Amino acid sequence: MRLLIVRLSALGDVVHTLPLAAALRRAFPDGVIDWVIDERSADLLSLVPVLDRVVVLRTRSRPALRALAECGRTLRGRGYDVALDAQGLGKSALVARCSGAARVVGFTTPFLRERWARWLYTERADPGRPTHVVERNLGLLAPLGVDSGAWAFPLQFPPSDAPARTRGRLGVAGGRFALLNPCSAWASKCWPAERFGAVASWLRRAHRLPSAVLWGPGEEERAEAVAAASDGAAEVAPPTRLRDLVALTRAAAVVVSGDTGPLHVAAAVGTPVVGLYGPSDPARNGPWSPDDVVVSRFASCRCRPAHDRGARTAGRMVRACRSAARCLDEISVEDVTAAVDRRLRSVPADA
Repeated sequence: MRLLIVRLSALGDVVHTLPLAAALRRAFPDGVIDWVIDERSADLLSLVPVLDRVVVLRTRSRPALRALAECGRTLRGRGYDVALDAQGLGKSALVARCSGAARVVGFTTPFLRERWARWLYTERADPGRPTHVVERNLGLLAPLGVDSGAWAFPLQFPPSDAPARTRGRLGVAGGRFALLNPCSAWASKCWPAERFGAVASWLRRAHRLPSAVLWGPGEEERAEAVAAASDGAAEVAPPTRLRDLVALTRAAAVVVSGDTGPLHVAAAVGTPVVGLYGPSDPARNGPWSPDDVVVSRFASCRCRPAHDRGARTAGRMVRACRSAARCLDEISVEDVTAAVDRRLRSVPADA
């Protein structure tokens, strides 16, 4: 069996698709399993041993039509039996169709981000009424007769100097530290920087944990604002590639973050997590460990469409706030410190 997964982006969504790859490998141990991904997230898949090949769609560094044509030629030469579109966009469905696979499987219409994508599938999988997005992705297995089994996040941990460099900045060689992630591509998911700084100050007082502040391209200024508001309890983390991010989140004692990629990476590697949720539903795409803690204002989100509540597609995210009062701003520093305290106290003393 030759299988192709299409999930192009973004980082958190790619993490949520890893259990699909793991389930396919369990079902087809001698099969070929490839994955098409956007070039910004490709580095993460280099750490996924269940994949045979990662095919990079380079629409960021070259014209889209040229990139799609190059990708299509590569895929058609692989002779796939089945292509699974785990994204539900027109672009991802087009890539799956251009792979030349005999069967192109996508979601039924309620679960598509772009409805016209359905015309590019030969089969449509109905995930039913999934709670979490990982469950929805695993619904693509039904047409193959594959049991999803337990969720697994197959990631390798290659050597990285990111934890050592971070500890060096914090002055805690070999010691424990917290990781704060105040950044997101969506402004609606960003809790105020000064509140993250206050949490860092509390972590040092209450748990003797210094904090490193994560940042990505174009986000260093926001990370610096958190450090400036921390009364010296936080430092800006060194620059990281995705493989460094995996190592850094794995080394942290706790990760405090909004609903964005680093949070989901931390959950995937088993690091204690406290998630801050406003315009997105933690039941849909929150951390999945019963020990992790979420502080959420999603239920009271003013920008959440009324028709979305209780629908099969309930839990869709609000990309832009339409209200002057953001739901995420209703989360206080005390709400978060109580959540962090609860999560840290649930960690075994010898962990």
